[in-house]
Amino acid sequence: MRGGKDNDSVTRAAIIIGAGMGGLTAALRLSQGGFRVRVIEARAEPGGLASGCVFDGFSFDAGPYILLDRPGLEWAFSSLGLSLSSAVELHAIDHVYSVDSAEHPAINIYASDAKTAAELGRAWPGSEEKYLRFVERTRAVEASLRPLLYRTAPGPLSLLGGGRWHHLSFLLKSLQAIFRESELPPAVVDALSIWTHVAGQRPDQAPSPLAFVPALIHSVGCFYPKEGIRAIPVLLAKAAAEAGVDFHYSTKAQRILSSGGRVTGVETDQGELLPANVVISDCGIATYLRLLEQDAPRSRKSCERLLLQSPGVCAYLAIKGEMRPPYLRFLLPGGSERCRLLIRPASLDQREVSDEWSAARLLGPMDHEKAQKMGPEGQRHYMEKLLTEKWWQQGISEFRVLSKRTPAEWGSEYSLARDSMNPVMTAKFMREGRLAHRSPDLRGLYLAGSATHPGQWVSFCAISGVLAADCVRQDLS
Repeated sequence: MRGGKDNDSVTRAAIIIGAGMGGLTAALRLSQGGFRVRVIEARAEPGGLASGCVFDGFSFDAGPYILLDRPGLEWAFSSLGLSLSSAVELHAIDHVYSVDSAEHPAINIYASDAKTAAELGRAWPGSEEKYLRFVERTRAVEASLRPLLYRTAPGPLSLLGGGRWHHLSFLLKSLQAIFRESELPPAVVDALSIWTHVAGQRPDQAPSPLAFVPALIHSVGCFYPKEGIRAIPVLLAKAAAEAGVDFHYSTKAQRILSSGGRVTGVETDQGELLPANVVISDCGIATYLRLLEQDAPRSRKSCERLLLQSPGVCAYLAIKGEMRPPYLRFLLPGGSERCRLLIRPASLDQREVSDEWSAARLLGPMDHEKAQKMGPEGQRHYMEKLLTEKWWQQGISEFRVLSKRTPAEWGSEYSLARDSMNPVMTAKFMREGRLAHRSPDLRGLYLAGSATHPGQWVSFCAISGVLAADCVRQDLS
């Protein structure tokens, strides 16, 4: 067995499973706290779904496509002794997204709340004032509740400080109820809650904090790193390696070992037995569904009941033509069909028309259960259907499909549990506290990643790793 030869060295040895955003921040935080840290990553590079990929010479982000919570990411960086603004060049996005529909005019969301509201008012008289009131209200609630993002397992008692108890009724409502109170037109509500369409959430099940997104767009703004989202995990991995973290790429964790209710190490797919008294898993629900050697841990049953979010289908494109904003173009087809999304980083270059090829992504979110029933062949057919649609081709004079991914392919390449990215963040899941950073099943087992925080955002995952590492440091101090 590899590892320390004395009890103290094993006690201060930590294994991180997964070099996603949560795993990277946890590794760096623990290393800074004096731990000997080893990161096991199944892929050949860091970042997980936040990593990048290259097809035919064009560079793409794999998963996330926008930074919606700069303050949260800055908090995580600051906790690690890093400066986000100094390390990553961020481009502010002015025309963030549009939502097209056959039933009403296109809705545009800008960084400016006044510009957004004025355009809504022209299409739906009276909406301008309602929209500004809605943004002002949610901005105040978000600012009051933000400190809870930086705590592990915030419960009802955490609302007692800073007058946050006033927001209890807000937190107990669904997203649909919050939007109903705004009295905004249904078309505007659909545009503002587009992120729930992507995640496959029903507005009556979605948590109220999703109403904070417009307030974040109009206050701190939306950003995109010059080198892509993938630049963030690359930077964290470099800082972690310089701090002494030992990375083992192309090495998959086979199972988490335990004895007497305590973690003892990790077995890899290469047959290695790596001893450690601390394991932080950045694998979400796969931790309980696949990695634990126990037959029926308490958390497994909870994970099996969770609604899951599919990564959907994705086409990686090279395009020529109009490059004018918005950065994100959504389509709401109507009926029971899910939205579609075209991502064009080149639109941030302030070029209206380009004769040069540039990278773009066409995403088709899918219902997880439906995707599983369709199987790989049905998923490929759905991808082909989206590629024939004309809405995303408007202004594009020429395009090439460089590569495609289906949920089954995402699951295989990124070791996703049941081909899912993470649990759907329903109001019920949020109130129950999500997956705990400290596992209730095994001493010495901790979790990081999107399933332990409010959602899939890069910032949330980074925060989760810091909090998981702090739990370790507190427990072993």
